[in-house]
Amino acid sequence: QVQLVESGGGLVQAGGSLRLSCAASGRTFSNYAMGWFRQAPAGKEREFVATINWNGRATYFAEFVKGRFTISRDNAKNTVYLQMNSLKPEDTAVYYCALERAYPGLGSKQEGSYDTWGQGNQVPVSS
Repeated sequence: QVQLVESGGGLVQAGGSLRLSCAASGRTFSNYAMGWFRQAPAGKEREFVATINWNGRATYFAEFVKGRFTISRDNAKNTVYLQMNSLKPEDTAVYYCALERAYPGLGSKQEGSYDTWGQGNQVPVSS
């Protein structure tokens, strides 16, 4: 049974920084790509934020986070990170990490490419 456990969320002021972590167990983590998605309040759809391929050498970001967020992974720790800088109130959302289905994992912006999801982490950004 694959599990993803997220940590690091919490209230932050606009302009501040936060790092989310996602620890994986139950699968050979280093073979698979990881992604971060988010879902804003008020019934908005979940949207792609960032993805990183299996060896960490390729990353892709949504336009609205380019230059502010970075994604990285430590395969020795089975953990992927999302470093969020210069946060804005519109970044307020529940953030989810996800593990891509394909092997080897090249990374994907499509939600349907992922078959395992973390529990979600609230990130409220105050103005």
